[in-house]
Amino acid sequence: MSRAFTSVEQRIDAWAHRRLERLEPGGALRRGLVEFTVFVLKQAWACIFGAAMLTALVAARLWYPDDAALARTDALVIAAVAIQAIMLLARLESGREVWVILLFHVVGTAMEIFKTDVGSWSYEDGGVLRIAGVPLYTGFMYAAVGSYLVRVFRLFELRFERYPPIWATAVVAIGIYANFFAHHFLPDARWVLLALVVALYARCTMHFRNHRTRPWRRMPVLAAFVGVAFFIWIAENVGTAAGAWIYPDQADGWQPVSISKLVAWLLLMMISVVLVTFVYRPQPPVRSDDAARPRG
Repeated sequence: MSRAFTSVEQRIDAWAHRRLERLEPGGALRRGLVEFTVFVLKQAWACIFGAAMLTALVAARLWYPDDAALARTDALVIAAVAIQAIMLLARLESGREVWVILLFHVVGTAMEIFKTDVGSWSYEDGGVLRIAGVPLYTGFMYAAVGSYLVRVFRLFELRFERYPPIWATAVVAIGIYANFFAHHFLPDARWVLLALVVALYARCTMHFRNHRTRPWRRMPVLAAFVGVAFFIWIAENVGTAAGAWIYPDQADGWQPVSISKLVAWLLLMMISVVLVTFVYRPQPPVRSDDAARPRG
């Protein structure tokens, strides 16, 4: 399935390519710095939805008046809708990608309603744009994770060696989602599910390239999953510090989110990974005779 850049990304890529060609001549250190810079910038571009949401959360806490006629939570909902609209109107996301993001949005909101009801975490009171006490901007935080994953697929032309069967990953993802609800009434199966994730992806290697002029790189896909979960945990610390939501142990004052939440985020992220594979089917690595062909 095609993973072509959006029209905006095509223009950015062409602009960047012309400038990178001027920097390409030089020693190994200079070429390495160029490649690292491209990697960081592409990651930042992939995170644009999440970064915009996090900025809105922090700005609302720092500068939004507590006594404003429009509740802070409602203002955040409007801001989140505006961010998503801009992403679509500016063609920063393709239509097929939006369906995955929307589905993860719904999956996340359903879990939020249940989790807040059982007291796993809570949100600021006030506002009318909420369902069962959950502000509607929360779904957009899950959508930000989905947005990042679909954009990374395109931006780094991800390919996979020994990717597990899609049906098996889907079964595990369903089990993960069910456990987020069931562990409140039944024994927690998260460690069993984590073991299944490791078993499924242990032999899988991710191939990617930072730029069309650079060689293909590879890394264990499990290492990539852990890295993404870690940065989501960092964002969660920022979000809770901004008061977007709080855990019970933060009720008397903010403290860092437990590092154990990394496991929860890694498992939850697997649901988004599986959803993304329904749009971008995992493709095998590019053969050496294909690498030189221009990308369509």
